[in-house]
Amino acid sequence: MKEFRRGRRALLLLLLISSIYIQFVSVLADDKSSSTIGKKVESKASSHGSTGTKAVVVLLVIVAVVLFLSFLYKRWQKKKREEQYARLLKLFEEDDELELELGLRD
Repeated sequence: MKEFRRGRRALLLLLLISSIYIQFVSVLADDKSSSTIGKKVESKASSHGSTGTKAVVVLLVIVAVVLFLSFLYKRWQKKKREEQYARLLKLFEEDDELELELGLRD
């Protein structure tokens, strides 16, 4: 249950960071440096296509990062589970040397 909460917390944090990043990119993409109306119309018409491609690229990067982080999280969980299982096996394995030292076995 704790692992589910941790995963959900990490996902919420990632969504928060990505939404802030999208807001940041949208503010930077808004071109207000043109002073005349003609330049504004020209720049808006030419930047409309590039803004769309920028948004798609940003979205693809965010999706790739989320997928990569989820892969790393699952791999970490698997490694942790294997380590716990190895500790459990070591705990319950018979130790012949200990029995010989204590004189319980000849």
